[in-house]
Amino acid sequence: MSTRRAHPIAFLFLILPFGAMGGYLTVALAYLLSKAGLSVGAIAGLVAISYIPHTWKFAWAPIADTTLSRRAWYLIGSVASAAGMWLMGALPATPANVPVLSAIVLIANVAVTFLGMSVESLMAYGTSDEQKGRAGGWFLAGNLGGQGVGGGAGLWLAQVLPAPWMAGAGLGVACLLCAIPILFIAEPEAAHRHARFTESLRNVVRDLWNVARSRLGYLALFLCFLPIGSGAAANLWSAVAGDWRASANTVALVTGVFGGFVMAGGCIVGGWLSDRMDRKMSYALYGVLQALCAIGMGLAPRTETSYVVFTMLYAFVTGLTYAGFSAFVLEAMGKGAAATKYSVFASLSNTPIWYMTLVDGAAHTRWGPAGMLFAEATLCFVGLALFLVVQALAARSAPPAEAAS
Repeated sequence: MSTRRAHPIAFLFLILPFGAMGGYLTVALAYLLSKAGLSVGAIAGLVAISYIPHTWKFAWAPIADTTLSRRAWYLIGSVASAAGMWLMGALPATPANVPVLSAIVLIANVAVTFLGMSVESLMAYGTSDEQKGRAGGWFLAGNLGGQGVGGGAGLWLAQVLPAPWMAGAGLGVACLLCAIPILFIAEPEAAHRHARFTESLRNVVRDLWNVARSRLGYLALFLCFLPIGSGAAANLWSAVAGDWRASANTVALVTGVFGGFVMAGGCIVGGWLSDRMDRKMSYALYGVLQALCAIGMGLAPRTETSYVVFTMLYAFVTGLTYAGFSAFVLEAMGKGAAATKYSVFASLSNTPIWYMTLVDGAAHTRWGPAGMLFAEATLCFVGLALFLVVQALAARSAPPAEAAS
């Protein structure tokens, strides 16, 4: 039986609403709420609530793997998240409405996790092995581009349209149109599904365990915790801009829209390159490039020009690393309960971003800006050495057929 394959670029459009949800909340809505008089603390609380579903989505990912079709979950998530964006903009921005707005933010972000899971599952099934890197690259580019669209376009619409609800509604309609490519992607079969839900759930757990104990699977899980290509320094570019005498406008441009699009370009290039070499080694190579970029920035003169050049280069290489990681994960997890497996890897991969941000901040306090960058590069090389050692041990202990794969 022939299987209809999706062009990798389809996943850019399908995942755009996922990124747009976050961009609309953190940029457009946050700005509008601040202008309406809400405190920074209240706005920060709303943003924090939006991260809860994305941190715990692996807990309900089995629902997407065991019930309904991928297309159905995508459409449910698309409609619910579009409605959520409309309601976010339509609700008057007053302190009394913060509890209701918090509930809308939470529900909308739960809905958009199901949209993301369905795209991840369709990507795992609907892409050939030779194109998994490109699919992952376009997928990540769509996520990042969606953040720019949701934030930038959402804020622009809010400024030019006569009523506040129109910006959220317009963005919601645009996100609904992103569902068009799903009409051209075949609904994959799911061998892990069973007539009884409990049996389907058991198959999901069994599938996850089989991946975790496979050579590629535990290498990918190990990689989730290593400080290779974390891109954590980008979280502090605004905070350390004064060390390079960068103006507020410069920081806004290079860490905002420009940085997002450069990183998206890195994702596309990184996915393309990952399909043309060993995906484990491509990720390692991208990590080395990011470490070298950090070292170069630490050695370069602390001028605004250096700040622009190296933060843009760092953003591009971070895009490479994200695409490389995604390509490796898609290869390691195979098909089966794809939504659950990808959600687990995606959740765990936030670990090094979290602890490396803390390390970078502490290193800057103790050793200054150059010390921060050198510390990140050093830990990247340490993580790379650990990964190569574990990979070598795994190759020696694997059965001959698997070691050659």
